[in-house]
Amino acid sequence: MTKGFRLFAICMIALAFATSSIVWAQTYTTVDYPGADDTSLNGGPNPQGAAVGSYDAPGIAHNGFVYYKGKFAPVNYPTAGPLGTVPLWITTQGTVLGWYWDPAGAQHGFLLQSGQYTTVDFPGKAGTNLSGMSPSGEIVGEYSNDVAFNDFHSFVRSRTGQFTAFDPPGAVVSYAATINPSGAIVGSYNTADNVSHGYLLYKGKFTTIDFPGASGTYSGANNPEGDIVGGYSDSSGMEHAYLLRNGVFTSFDFAGAIYTGATGINPDGTIVGAYIDAAGKIHGFIRTPRRER
Repeated sequence: MTKGFRLFAICMIALAFATSSIVWAQTYTTVDYPGADDTSLNGGPNPQGAAVGSYDAPGIAHNGFVYYKGKFAPVNYPTAGPLGTVPLWITTQGTVLGWYWDPAGAQHGFLLQSGQYTTVDFPGKAGTNLSGMSPSGEIVGEYSNDVAFNDFHSFVRSRTGQFTAFDPPGAVVSYAATINPSGAIVGSYNTADNVSHGYLLYKGKFTTIDFPGASGTYSGANNPEGDIVGGYSDSSGMEHAYLLRNGVFTSFDFAGAIYTGATGINPDGTIVGAYIDAAGKIHGFIRTPRRER
């Protein structure tokens, strides 16, 4: 079921915002890896503007990259199997997290720090994904009890390497997406009726995140200010992105897209994600706020 969440959050994939006399417009930029069939931005951007993503190309599955100022740098675990590597997050210091498939098809979490790759697996579990990291070094993600990653659950790994598993109340499966500097974790879960919900875990308290009127919601990321982004399904089954700021939901879509999802937001409100165009091609996007008076 991880594909149900992760492909929703990664591959599924303009409203003005007014406060007082200041109007926040938005600039959208498409990001496509050269020659790729499909591209998605999966996390970030960090305060410097670097985001991580992945792409598919003919004969090539799940190649990772860091995208910064219009340039791509590869992120591919050295011993990954043919299914490849998927980066999900990049920190202020430039540490990249995500997962890769080994040659046998099992999933493992990884860190890329100072050019060095390290595998990080939840002890005793069949599969691990890493999806977020706080400035203090706490890591969040999900583990699976089976190799097919159908039975997956959230976890947080402390700075000292201790793993703690958790699920929101009523969840049958869940994943933790990101953790901000204050320790607030956002993620998503499914209930027994197979409905998806976002969640916020802060100081031991769970809060469910459901876009009003949606048939399903996921939370893809949060930032230090407490803003949350993700995606939701409307009553007709169309997928849209959302921003949750100060308790207020704002829905947005890439112009002309049939599917939009947000996977990251940085402190200045820049959002990344993916959208599907009318021809069915997946593209990454960057949504940049522009202040006008």
